[in-house]
Amino acid sequence: MRLKKSFLAMIGVLAVGAGVALAQSPAFFRIGTGGTSGTYYPIGGLIANAISGAEGKGVEGLVATAVASNGSVANINAIQGGSMESGFTQSDVAYWAHTGTGLYEGKGKVEDLRLIATLYPETIHVVARKDAGINSIADLKGKRVSIDEPGSGTIVDARIVLGAFGLTEDDIEAEHLKPGPAGDLLRDGGLDAYFFVGGYPTGAVSELATSAGISLVPISGPEVDKLLEEYSFFAKDIVPAETYTGVGETQTISVAAQWVTSAKQSDDLVYNITKTLWNENSRKELDAGHAKGKMITLENATTSLGIPLHPGAERFYKEAGVLK
Repeated sequence: MRLKKSFLAMIGVLAVGAGVALAQSPAFFRIGTGGTSGTYYPIGGLIANAISGAEGKGVEGLVATAVASNGSVANINAIQGGSMESGFTQSDVAYWAHTGTGLYEGKGKVEDLRLIATLYPETIHVVARKDAGINSIADLKGKRVSIDEPGSGTIVDARIVLGAFGLTEDDIEAEHLKPGPAGDLLRDGGLDAYFFVGGYPTGAVSELATSAGISLVPISGPEVDKLLEEYSFFAKDIVPAETYTGVGETQTISVAAQWVTSAKQSDDLVYNITKTLWNENSRKELDAGHAKGKMITLENATTSLGIPLHPGAERFYKEAGVLK
């Protein structure tokens, strides 16, 4: 009888131990970003570090990681397919995915796509070789131009901008490279210009401006006014003088960078992630970690709402008083 009691007690201890182990199992939360030379990747690293439950900060038991990817469309596809818990995307691409329009016409709606936060403006850069003689979008005709890889948000916006000025991919010698390789090719004279959508200043463009010299092609004029009427997710933007060495103030347009997830993610988890994103420690990390970090603010988090907020995020924003 005593042996039986001891055996049962041992089983009980093991069961409790297993329960504790299960309770302490980490929850993994991947953030799809973009190419390593862009803005998404370092911002993703900052946010992943801020929300991970390590060193007495972040969400307890959460392990968040920033994962390099092909950008907006690839991230949404990964969220939809379950290989990523969340990701960054441009506001235009998120809207198209959720409504099944634009880029997603005929591909079905990504109805479960939900917003955690709007982060910062993403500026459309058209980076040109200084001696390429490109002073306007119309001057890209016949030039060797990279419009980024299929699956990126940049390629979508590049086609819209070209179209606003009466051009298509057939009017340029189109290449499909990420900003890093495109910059290398431009430096070596094998490319005249490339499109890049991201927060300024971005490291790859800054390095190129310093080492080889560049110009930024303005996106301005009546063509842009018409474009803004048709595509409300764009806004006028200005890259200040000397943001990139030797480059004057440049008029352009921007979209919003957004952090999205799936409606399938737990309300409590997303609530805690959102709450942690906007705490004092996260604020310090964002401000110190990247030039664009200062533009990621609670006040802007619920702007550009082209898709529904995740219920967990919505709950926090209502508590914080930024949503009624």
